[in-house]
Amino acid sequence: MNARHKAEDLVAYAQRLLDAVGLDPAIGKDLAEVLVEADLMGHDTHGLQLLASYLAELEKGNMARGGAPQVLNERGASALWDGQRLPGPWLVLRAMDAATAMAKAHGTGTVVIRRSHHIACLAAFLRRATEQGLVMLLMCSDPNNKSVAPFGGTRAVFTPDPLAVGFPTEGEPVLIDISASLTTNGMTNRLHRHGQQLAHPWLLDAAGQASRDPAVLFTDPPGTILPLGGIEAGHKGFGLALIVELLTGGLAGLGRADKQDGWGATVFVQIIDPAAFGGSAALTRQMQWIADACHASPPVDPNSPVRLPGEAAMQRRRTQLREGVRLHPDILPALAPWAEKLAVEPLPGP
Repeated sequence: MNARHKAEDLVAYAQRLLDAVGLDPAIGKDLAEVLVEADLMGHDTHGLQLLASYLAELEKGNMARGGAPQVLNERGASALWDGQRLPGPWLVLRAMDAATAMAKAHGTGTVVIRRSHHIACLAAFLRRATEQGLVMLLMCSDPNNKSVAPFGGTRAVFTPDPLAVGFPTEGEPVLIDISASLTTNGMTNRLHRHGQQLAHPWLLDAAGQASRDPAVLFTDPPGTILPLGGIEAGHKGFGLALIVELLTGGLAGLGRADKQDGWGATVFVQIIDPAAFGGSAALTRQMQWIADACHASPPVDPNSPVRLPGEAAMQRRRTQLREGVRLHPDILPALAPWAEKLAVEPLPGP
């Protein structure tokens, strides 16, 4: 079984690597914390697993090492930023700050970012909003990549197009992090590296046949990831992908219709202050009733009661903060060459 590591040691190690490659230390601190937050919650394809790729992008100059987003358009409760290829997690945190200030003044605030770099795990941001009694919506697409076919098609148009929503209750927050596809690029890439297959036929090969084998995504022409709902009901995921594309690339005015210019993301960040509507206490009362009703629903499997989105992640987070973070075995070996190259002190033993 993999060793466990203190979360603060992982953050410090990640920041040392980012500092060594030349990233602004203030940006690196936020980036490291978001990546480790994803691993704390159990989203281990979108936590420190991404760090080696980020270091490569910083070294090549494809991810900016410092600077600030450019404000392209701004009104009382909305803004459009050019992210200047800055690290996505840092941009999302700054957009949350701006959108929160808007929401406190106007009830809602929305920031759309074009030309962000990759934003990592969407769920890793939600708790920062719900702890303030706020509602958060977060979506992103990468117009420079495509791996998901539209319903009924066999050639990719979309990325998995993730969307996340967080809201408070009287107890645990609900943290929803899903995508418009049945699986993600991170998961299929990991399984492909290890010669493993998916649990279910969530892919299409280039001929349009359902498959569990991630290798179908690497053929010529490539296969695709199926939209949420699969072969039988993939029109639902197709619809969600169109919504994500509308609120990211559509509102940004920069997306799939434009020339590709590097790994990145187009991002939609919205914060809602319940106090401007029915009130914070009223919202949490309503959502707690929903949570209680879901928990009270008799389960199909008596050993698996109904669980709300985010409950397992929050429990895992508490456990790993107390006992240490158990990383996927791919992660530290991928970072070891970078530590050696950058003369960074290795991660302390557990």
